[in-house]
Amino acid sequence: MGLLSTAKLYLRRTSALEEPTDLYEHEIGLLEGGTLDLRELRGRPTLFVNTASKCGLTPQFAGLQDLYDTYGSRGLQIVGTPSGDFAGQELDDDAEIAAFCQRNYGVSFTITEKVSVRADPHPLWDDLARQPGSAPPTWNFSKYLVGGDGKLIARFSSRVAPDATQVTEAIEAALKPKGRFST
Repeated sequence: MGLLSTAKLYLRRTSALEEPTDLYEHEIGLLEGGTLDLRELRGRPTLFVNTASKCGLTPQFAGLQDLYDTYGSRGLQIVGTPSGDFAGQELDDDAEIAAFCQRNYGVSFTITEKVSVRADPHPLWDDLARQPGSAPPTWNFSKYLVGGDGKLIARFSSRVAPDATQVTEAIEAALKPKGRFST
């Protein structure tokens, strides 16, 4: 997708939902084959990120991996979704994408198959964009934090680094046990 096609993406309007939906009611193909049933992630917060291998923001892979290394043992899931929607900045071949992520950034979190996240969005990405208080990705590395209940907690723009205070504070809050305490 070239720059003109990318510019046309911004003319497309996404209608927001009035009530949040359960974002874990989706399935998406995995980069190395098979399908990820997001219902398997229920009960744990998940950070969804649209990624690209040939973008100036690609070094955010390192920050995402650091988040996963820090919070993964406490339950945080990270799901990266390669997409060429923005100026065609993703490799075409799934094997090349997988090798790039592993070789350059040691990515061990989940990577889905390459899909559209804005031009003709995969149902998961259409649903993420339509949640109350959300919006479609505006560029590569937009981040969506979803709670263990499947509801969107926060959306962070591409310009917000994975280690930014607002991201780590939202993750910390999402990981806190939700229970009743007796006095």
